[in-house]
Formats: sequence, C-alpha cells, structure tokens
Amino acid sequence: MNIQKLCILLFLVSTMNLFSQENYLGEGPFEQLIIRGVTLINGDGSPPMGPVDIVVENNTILSINGVGYPGIEIKESDRPKLKKGGKELDANGMYLLPGFIDMHGHIGGASQGANPEYVFKLWMAHGITTVRQPSGRGVKEVNELKRKSKNNEIVAPRIFGYTGFGQGVKKTISTEQEARAWVRENAKNGADGIKFFGAEPEIMSAALDENQKLGLGSACHHAQLSVARWNVLHSARAGLTSMEHWYGLPEALFEDRTVQNYPLDYNYKNEQHRFEEAGKLWAQAAKPFSKHWNNVMNELIALDFTLDPTFNIYEASRDLHRARRAEWHEAYTLPSLWKFYEPSKISHGSYWHDWGTEQEVSWRKNYQLWMTFINEYKNRGGRVTAGSDSGFIYQLYGFAYIRELELLREAGFHPLEVIRAATLNGAEALGWDDKIGSIQIGKLADFVIVDENPLANLKVLYGTGAVKLTKDNEVIRAGGVKYTIKDGVIYDAKRLLADVQKMVEAEKAKTNWKLTQPGMKE
Repeated sequence: MNIQKLCILLFLVSTMNLFSQENYLGEGPFEQLIIRGVTLINGDGSPPMGPVDIVVENNTILSINGVGYPGIEIKESDRPKLKKGGKELDANGMYLLPGFIDMHGHIGGASQGANPEYVFKLWMAHGITTVRQPSGRGVKEVNELKRKSKNNEIVAPRIFGYTGFGQGVKKTISTEQEARAWVRENAKNGADGIKFFGAEPEIMSAALDENQKLGLGSACHHAQLSVARWNVLHSARAGLTSMEHWYGLPEALFEDRTVQNYPLDYNYKNEQHRFEEAGKLWAQAAKPFSKHWNNVMNELIALDFTLDPTFNIYEASRDLHRARRAEWHEAYTLPSLWKFYEPSKISHGSYWHDWGTEQEVSWRKNYQLWMTFINEYKNRGGRVTAGSDSGFIYQLYGFAYIRELELLREAGFHPLEVIRAATLNGAEALGWDDKIGSIQIGKLADFVIVDENPLANLKVLYGTGAVKLTKDNEVIRAGGVKYTIKDGVIYDAKRLLADVQKMVEAEKAKTNWKLTQPGMKE
C-alpha cells in the first residue's frame, strides 16, 4: 500500500472514530443481558450480597441468582445460561447498585453556558439514571428531551419535569382562578409536577389543591419573600409533597419570633445579605428535640412529606476554598460556567462580595442544626432524598451529587441509608418505586456498577475516583463508576467523562482560556 492510500485510510478511520464518539449511545438494549459475579447493594437497606448473576430481558429484571460464596470459584453449572444473541457483562469482584436518582437536577442554562449534552453526560458518568428537573427549561423543551431519552436518541437520564409555577405566563398569577387554570394547562402540556417558590396563601392553596386533584407531583423552594406567611407546615397541610433545601423549615420551628432576624439594612436582591443571613437562620429556630421541634417533625412525617435537603449546594458557604478548588473543575468545568461561579452581583449564587471567616463559621453551625433535623427525620421514618441543584455555587453536575451522598453520611446516615436516599426514597417520592429504585425482579434495568466498594468509601463514586496507596507504595486513583446502565442500555462511564473533557478543552481552545482563581492573574 502506498503512502497516499495509507493517509486516506487513516483519515477515514479517524473520521469514523470521531463520528462514533459524537454519537455514542451505549450498547443495547438486549433481548437478554446477564451481569456476572457482582456483589449486590440492593437499595432498600439490605446488606450487600454476592456473588450474584442478574438476568435482564427487554429492560426488565428477570432473575437475581446467587451463584456461590465469596472467595470460592463459581461453578458454571450453577449459573443462568446465556441465550443465543444475549450479552454477558463480566462484573466479577465489582459492586452493583440501583441507578441513582437526582431529585433536584437543573438541565444547565443559558447563563451558565451549559447545554443538555454536557450536563447529561456528567450525570450519567456518575450513575444518575433519573432526574427530577425543578423548573428552568420550559415544559415543551423538557418533554422533547424526555422523549429522546426514552427512545435512546441521546445519552440522558430519565427525566421528570416539574415546571416553575407561573412559568410561561406574561403576568404574575394573582387570583385563585388564574392559579387553577395555570395548573390545568401545565398538566395538559405533559408536565410531571410543579416547582413552587411561594406565593400569596390563597394562591398557593388553590394551586396545590388543583394539582392534587390532577395527581401531579409538587416541590417548593420556600423563598424568603413569601415564607413569613407560608412556611413548610402550611405547604404540607395544603398538599405539597416535597420541599427543596431548607428555607421555610426553620420558620416553621420559630417559637419566639414570626420573621427571621433581618438586619435593618437588609436587601433581598443583595445576595451577600441573603445568603449571609440565611447562615444564621437555624440558630433562631427551636432547639433540637424540644417540644415544638418534635411536633413539627412528627406532623411532617404524618403527612408523608419528603425532604430533599441538597446539602452540597450551600457547602461553599461554610468552606469557600474547598468548593472553589475542587480538583474536577480544571478538566470538567466549562469556561462559561467558571465565570458564572465567580463573585458577581448579577449571577445567582455568586454572592462572594465579602465572604470570610465569620460567615463560614455561622454556616458550619447552621449545618450542624440542619443535619440534626434531617438525620432524626430519617430515624423516625420520614423520607429523605438526594438532590444536587448543580450549576451554581461551584457545584458541578454529577460530581456534586456524589458530594451530596457524602454529606448525608456526615449528617449521620449509615452508608446503606445514604444509598436508599439516593435510590428507593427518590423512586417513592416520584411514585415510581414499582419500576425503579431497588434491584428487584420485575423492575427496570437501571444500575450503577463500580469496581470498588462504595459503602466503605463513597469517594470511589466520583469520576476522578479516590486516592489510594498500593502495597507497592504506588499512588493510584481507585474507582469511578465503570458502567451506568439505564433502561437496559450499557454506558461506559469513563468514556462519557472523556467526551465531557473534550467539550471543555474545545471551549478553552477557542480563546486560549485558562482557569484562574477569582482576583488572581495568570
């Protein structure tokens, strides 16, 4: 073969490879898929069990088969047989969990410069197979992304779209009739639920009542502009099914005041004011395990109310340096997103106007009280889920979700309780626990497979893995999700991360951009 022909052939091969990378849609689904020799972490709180072979047919778990004992060679005669045309996945020595559910996942945004492909691949690379989108992109766009995800036209989690209350209308909803009409239209447009931020009490009551009648889900970020007259207890009594963050919860726990102790020069539009004072809020609430504290908790549990704390999204408030210097930013954070994170009076969540030791100490104390409530809520049988709210405050899609799991552990959850919050609890809150959330016969084939034990160290779920020293004194990175399986389709998680890294490198190359810390020159 002459040089010219060789060059042409190499060019064609490289073009085909580029095309396959840009259009990577995983492998499958298969008529039969058998995952061999894995240790199962079920998602319902059961301890690990393995080795097992899991048989999937047409995206449904057909059987879960014990095939021996740890450290003992598996007898082939004891294993389920592969059908002609079936697919085997060797997971010997690995761990399998249900696909993770992010209960607060924004699908990027124009301000952040983050398109859906970038966000989806980061999520899927971290085992997130289902996302609840709490406002942001409009219902029509979300429905189209849902359709493409369902049909495996794009690499994306399963999406539940919760429209922001009032989104799409030209004027503020100001009557009960307008509220009910909007809710009916939202349901007609195919939304799965509503994300509230607060409104006049009569408007909230009417909207929640209409939403309940239609059988849709609901969530609320109880913004301070409305919370003085409508806190979490009001919402739960009116039919709200879940809350985001924690605003509105300390207010329900007030005993010696009716409003937050705002400084007299406070301005809600100044986010330094807003977030600085929020860090002092839990200290103004009833003390843990006091009579009023207990009464509020017990009533919320009796109402089957779900708490989605999103601990990670405020972590920079208690340790700005840690969040800002997270090692994944350099390889996986887009230049536009990094710019959005930097101190700003315009970008939401970029409230680092004058942030220092005093603010961080207040927030650390805030976390202690907040985590005490969340952990005890779980202990008494309340439902707690895992959500990330990534794309703000130095929290990156996918990576932030794993950090949320670590923070649930810090709050006092056993690692098995952490996994249940990330899987079965989320499925229950979405009304999909008969389909996803745990590994059971008849459920859908949504799995996370990792080659390290995540119960022993949740850090092995990060795309960057966990630092480990071998017996030969070699520093390595252990873990990182190996496979994400959604609807029976197998995705190479590390390949998805490599795709994201290429996107980021391409954006950096356009302007020769380099990541620098705020206020510092290259």
